[in-house]
Parts: sequence; structure tokens; C-alpha cells
Amino acid sequence: MTETPLDLTLDAARLTAQLVDFPSESGTEKPLADAIEGALRALPHLTVDRHGNNVVARTRLGRAERVILAGHIDTVPIADNVPSRLDEDGVLWGCGTCDMKSGVAVQLRIAATVPEPNRDVTFVFYDNEEVAAHLNGLGHVAEAHPDWLKGDFAVLLEPSDGQVEGGCQGTLRVLLKTRGERAHSARGWMGSNAIHTAAPVLARLASYEPRHPVIDGLEYREGLNAVGISGGVAGNVIPDECVVTVNFRYAPDRTEDEALAHVHEVFADCGVEEFVVDDHSGAAMPGLSHPAAAAFIAAVGGTPQPKYGWTDVARFSALGVPAVNYGPGNPHLAHRRDERVETAKILAGEERLRSWLTTS
Repeated sequence: MTETPLDLTLDAARLTAQLVDFPSESGTEKPLADAIEGALRALPHLTVDRHGNNVVARTRLGRAERVILAGHIDTVPIADNVPSRLDEDGVLWGCGTCDMKSGVAVQLRIAATVPEPNRDVTFVFYDNEEVAAHLNGLGHVAEAHPDWLKGDFAVLLEPSDGQVEGGCQGTLRVLLKTRGERAHSARGWMGSNAIHTAAPVLARLASYEPRHPVIDGLEYREGLNAVGISGGVAGNVIPDECVVTVNFRYAPDRTEDEALAHVHEVFADCGVEEFVVDDHSGAAMPGLSHPAAAAFIAAVGGTPQPKYGWTDVARFSALGVPAVNYGPGNPHLAHRRDERVETAKILAGEERLRSWLTTS
């Protein structure tokens, strides 16, 4: 492992290996943020700012459009998979190779090698993505310095296996509580079973028909599902409370208020006595109709796909910046002990972004 200065003359694959060998588990990103800041400040065509362990660099060329390339610099805990290892098949192994130091390497290479892009570019490197939302560095920058994140279009280099994934779905988690009255189970008629009272909630979930709306040519797939249920006091007690935890994954054409209202409506007559919002993160529109997005898709190729999961593109959407996910890693390999990435896909990602930002 090393904490030597970053070498931006390396290609994106070799730079990925250097970043992996620079440990940065969530909450320990300062040394890597220092190294990124130092490397970017050495580039005279960039203006560099820092907020906490978040580094933002920008060109100021007066172009008609400004695009944002963003990526988080933290990883999940290391699981005996650092230092990095390159095998004979051109696969780079190690913590963060997929999620998302390969994407960060691409950002750094573009920052270093494209001094006069055809669009002004903002590069964002942020901390604490892999942990609680209130710690997320992109959120902190958006709150403290929203002007740093102004732009017409953003690319979040989250792993997408080299495919464009537009926007993201929102996620709402609610706790639906039903009440009863405790009694000895030998005399159950003297009580009221809260678990039985939850039956209409489960029936409504089982019969729910989700929407499949098409937005910017992408078909999103909503889902309303029970993800947990709890109740019971003891083996001989009629329970007086039951909690069904429900997760609603909703398409980008719903606002947060609309999503919440929809879930209220679904369970309005199901005997729920308490409705608690446990977690809520809004969706993000894909914005594929924007000229910068169209040019990006033309440059990187492939057929855009919808993003069903939630990512930080939603933070850009909240700022009025349409965004897509595009990174070299395979998301199915993220957070695994055997996390890895094909170096060919890292290099392809670097060249495709360079083409987008240099082609007339």
C-alpha cells in the first residue's frame, strides 16, 4: 500500500491500481483527498476548491455548456483485497476496483489530459458515499456550495459495466403499524390480534400492480413490496402490535410528495393505525433529451438503460441538473471480497469520455 503522490501520467487502468493501493474506507478519505487535491492543483487549466474531504475542480473557458463528472473516493471496508492485483487476463482485483476507483481514475485522467474541452467541465470527488446519507460529501457540497455544482448535465461514474444508465428511481420506506389488545392465547377471544389485523396490508401488497412508465425512452419498473414484518410478545400472548415494513421503488416522473401520497392512498382502508416514514430519497430524471446527453450517448455508444436502484444522480436532479450513471465497473461485483474490474473497460471508458469532450 502507498500514499505517494498520484501519477496522472499513468493510463486510467494503472491509475486505478494506484488508487486502490491508497486505502480510503469511508471516514478515512483525508489522505486520498489530499493527494487528489495536490494532483489537480498542479494542473494550471483548473480552478480547485475543497470543502472537508471533497475536492471540486473546474475549467473556466466560457463554453456554452458545463458538464459535471462526479465520483466518490471512499470504499467499503477492506476485506484482505488490498493491495491490488492484475492477473494475466487483464483483470484488476482489489477493494474499490469496481466501486468506484476505476471511475475516479477516469475522471482524473480526463482532468489531466483534456485541458481545452469542448464544454466546460466540473470534476467532483466526494467522500462518505458508502455510509449514511447525512454523511455524504456530495450532499455537504450541495448544501454549502451549490454554485460549485452548477451545470447543464452530469455523469456519475458509478459502476454500470460501461453502459449509460439514465437517472434513478426513488426509494421510500414506511412502517405500517396495526394495533390490537393483548390477551392470554388460551383465551384469545378476550384480546385482538394485531398480526391478524395486518392481513389487509399483505393482501393489498400481493394484489398491487406496479406501473412501468416510459421516460426519455427508458422503461422504469416500479415496485411496492413488504421487506419486513415484526410482531409478537411471547408464545402464549396475543400480540397488540404488528409492524409491516414496506419499500416503494418509484419512477422519476413522481415527486417525493406524489410518491408518499400514493403509498398513503394504497393503504388508506387497510386498518393501519400509524404510518411512519422511515427513509426517503427522491428519484432523478434521466434528461436524455438534453443536447449534452445526446452527444454523450453518441460518444460512448450502446443503448441507454434505466437505473432501477438509487444513486447520487438524484442529488444533481434536485439541483436541476439532469444526470446519468456511466462507469467501467460491473455493479454486481461491488462490495465483494473478490471485487474486480476489466482493465479494457477502464481504458474504453477513458477514451469514450475523451472523445465526447474533444469532438467538435
